[in-house]
Amino acid sequence: MSADLLAILAQPAPLVAPALIGWTLTHHSPDGPVTIELTEVEAYAGEADPASHAWRGPTARNAVMFGPAGRLYVYLSHGLHWCANAVTGPEGEASAVLLRAGRVVEGVDLAQRRRGERVALRSLARGPGCLGQALALTREHNGSDLLDGGPLTLSPPTGPVGPVASGPRVGVSRAHDWPWRYWLAGDPTVSAYRRGRLADSQGASGSV
Repeated sequence: MSADLLAILAQPAPLVAPALIGWTLTHHSPDGPVTIELTEVEAYAGEADPASHAWRGPTARNAVMFGPAGRLYVYLSHGLHWCANAVTGPEGEASAVLLRAGRVVEGVDLAQRRRGERVALRSLARGPGCLGQALALTREHNGSDLLDGGPLTLSPPTGPVGPVASGPRVGVSRAHDWPWRYWLAGDPTVSAYRRGRLADSQGASGSV
């Protein structure tokens, strides 16, 4: 199964991103598992994409984006929020899909404690920073293999997925109009559209 999933993820980010709607990301933490069904993602195409962290080439921060596919690229947004990306594409070519939002389908009580008791259920993972907080992601999870059966696991859907819409990316100023954001049409967990003021932020400003 992991070889089949790796073949899917090894494609360019704009092809992988819409296919990830309905997939689940699970974190088996010491506190218990939390699983999020993805309802919104964004594609970033590395050095060919002026909105990507890898636009200017490899650095210590973005090294995980250069592969191999199937790893988790985690970065800190505005010094506050840990955001998660599924690395895609052939090794050596930076490419990733930002996991923007989702629905908590396992570990709701634990996700609620992490996000706050007053946070609405639909908002537990609504935005990339909220998703990272609900899963208790930190810098230590950067580079995690999502396909080897470890604590962090990315899995395909077991049934049909509703219609997927696309449109401009959130939270970036360069190439903001590229229609590389994909979401489950009509789903309440999808984050609100907001054009960012900061360039090269990989969708960071949509994290609240």
